Amino acid sequence: YTLDTVLAYMGHIRENAAESLRLALGKFLAKDDRFESQFEDFLDGGSRIRVAITIERGDDPPHSHSTTIDFSGTSPQLKGNLNAPIAVTKAAVLYVFRTLIDAEIPLNSGCLEPIDIHIPEGSLLSPSDEAAVVGGNVETSQRIVDVLLGALGVAAASQGTMNNFVFGRIDGKGKQYYETIAGGSGATKNHAGASAVQVHMTNTRATDPEVLEHRFPELRLEQFSLRRRSGGKGGNRGGDGTVREILFLEPRKVSILSERRVYPPYGMSEGRPGRKGKNLLVTAEGAVTQLNSKAEKIVQAGERIIIKTPGGGGYRRE
Repeated sequence: YTLDTVLAYMGHIRENAAESLRLALGKFLAKDDRFESQFEDFLDGGSRIRVAITIERGDDPPHSHSTTIDFSGTSPQLKGNLNAPIAVTKAAVLYVFRTLIDAEIPLNSGCLEPIDIHIPEGSLLSPSDEAAVVGGNVETSQRIVDVLLGALGVAAASQGTMNNFVFGRIDGKGKQYYETIAGGSGATKNHAGASAVQVHMTNTRATDPEVLEHRFPELRLEQFSLRRRSGGKGGNRGGDGTVREILFLEPRKVSILSERRVYPPYGMSEGRPGRKGKNLLVTAEGAVTQLNSKAEKIVQAGERIIIKTPGGGGYRRE
């Protein structure tokens, strides 16, 4: 088709995406010239992520609508690893606003054309090059999505974490295993939340129990079930989380990186929040210890790790 034709159609795809998003923004304006909303939520350590969203009608509606996303008021860069690089923050913005488009279009940067993003330098969403960021991609990205959806009012919070679970030999040799664990999704105005699903930033599938135990004979998957009634109550109820219980037959080093163990997934329009997650260590004698949202432990033979994932928030008072 020649290079010029290919480049032209690449431009058309971006222009179509920008136009589609501007049409979606018009739904928040109705007969008004301006839509303004603010929302904030917290990581388990107490750090705040705050956003203010402004949508404005342009001179040639709906082809000129635009929006400003301002993260001013977000907490400063953290000493820990939950800082999110700007690329992660922008990707979360792109994800949320793409979900507003009720059309089958290719995901591309044209969706960002009507969006002006302000991220305070030195905040946990725009950290320095020396900042630790491994948790920003898997956990903080979820909270960015939560505050954006909350400001737009389109959905209650989903489980808001990937429940990252890792184990391996204590000496670091041999096979290691890493998984993320499903939970509840938040309800919307028209639908209840889904139960036991991966939401937002993750789409990994659970390993089949038979495959897991075959590849790692040092463990047994004792339970993987719905966490009943963990979704928030509402006219549309939030989805339920899950319970994943693993028995270790040999000593192993275990790491958990999770969120929503302190601050629950919020409900929307007076819907109730989902239940917070829990990380538990159970000894061979049956003693139960509650672990923090970030934990690293040496698990002995006969001990179990139980991860109860959060439910989604409910939408609208019953």
